[in-house]
Amino acid sequence: MRESLNPLDSTFANDAKHQRPACEPENESGMLVERLNNSEADRCYEREKVLAWLDKNIPEKRLQHVLRVEEMAVKLALHHKLDAERAAQAGLMHDLAKCFQPKRLLQLASANGLEIDPVFAANPHLLHADVGAIVAKAEFGIHDVSVLEAIANHTLGSPGMSALSCVVFLADTLEPGRGDTPDLQTLREICWHDLHRAVWLTSEYTLKYLFESRHLIHPRALMTRNWAMQMAIAPRQTP
Repeated sequence: MRESLNPLDSTFANDAKHQRPACEPENESGMLVERLNNSEADRCYEREKVLAWLDKNIPEKRLQHVLRVEEMAVKLALHHKLDAERAAQAGLMHDLAKCFQPKRLLQLASANGLEIDPVFAANPHLLHADVGAIVAKAEFGIHDVSVLEAIANHTLGSPGMSALSCVVFLADTLEPGRGDTPDLQTLREICWHDLHRAVWLTSEYTLKYLFESRHLIHPRALMTRNWAMQMAIAPRQTP
């Protein structure tokens, strides 16, 4: 089993969100993930089984990223008084389909009733989050809807997504190996105070890169940004 935690490569090219963020790991949180694994909250979930599967199916650097997402998701969940066990599960399993080939992603998506719109057809890699939820259910017996949705929403988000989904969406972008620019530091700070504002501004950070690099943008990413912005601003509006 590979256990080193070296930083993830800081290039945009092969990452579905095209970003590179961070937050500082703490041994206490890593121990917490282990303690959560021993709880009876979800006996169908076996962390070691997932780790063994990941070890065989994703590269070492991707595994390091996954472990950091798991850890940050737990930290954020605890900070925002959410279910840390579910956050750990979704964080660990968010990239199950990350390294699937485009043909396999399209086949699994189609076989499970997912709509293959023109953007997905042109860039099947964007399906890895939704397909990852399918794999979590089929391979590891995960039936908790909140966990499955958090896995499915970690790349493009979704309007109206739960706080747990926001946590995993942010942890995927802001974990320690993603980079250390002033913009990313600001996003990390915001995520501890306001999940919706953090999703809003993190989405804009991604969209800015996609516009500048002339990548296709999935409508769901834009819809997530608009929803998160409205949620962040609404409480501050006066009648």
